[in-house]
Amino acid sequence: MKSFSDITLVAQVAVFHNQRAFDQLVRKYQSPVRRFLLNLTLGNETLSDDLAQDTFLKAYEHITQFKGIASFQTWLFRIAYNVFYDYKRKKTELTHDQQPASSYTSSASLKMDIRTALAQLKEDERACVTLQLIDGYSIDEIANILGMPANTVKSHLRRGKEKLTNYLKANGYDGNR
Repeated sequence: MKSFSDITLVAQVAVFHNQRAFDQLVRKYQSPVRRFLLNLTLGNETLSDDLAQDTFLKAYEHITQFKGIASFQTWLFRIAYNVFYDYKRKKTELTHDQQPASSYTSSASLKMDIRTALAQLKEDERACVTLQLIDGYSIDEIANILGMPANTVKSHLRRGKEKLTNYLKANGYDGNR
């Protein structure tokens, strides 16, 4: 099947309610959105899948609001971040807990160490760091996704990277591996 641009697919969905066009967008972006949410949820695959599903439902419901100012991917990631943020706010309201308890096993793999290190970051720092270091977004793209000024993104990145570096060094990673 011929590959269409995101704008063409969005137009097909918005104007003609073309489900196949939306399916193409889902197939194209489900892995990046899920990976982003997986990092924000510190590896909770079930929750990440649920939040990704909510993200695509909201995108479908509100696709006529996409104006094309930013890329479709940026718009979609903004929805994903809002879905995550709404989930966290509701969870906090229900439990009155600010942070879930985290466990650390000294024999964990590097992947678990990184997730544990990411858990040390504030949510905004973690979102900025994962969008830049894992997903490869620029500062301006991150600012659009998270709805914050570029200088705020830079501050979150600086603090987040510093905390990650300190945590990993304190746990035996010297940066030369």
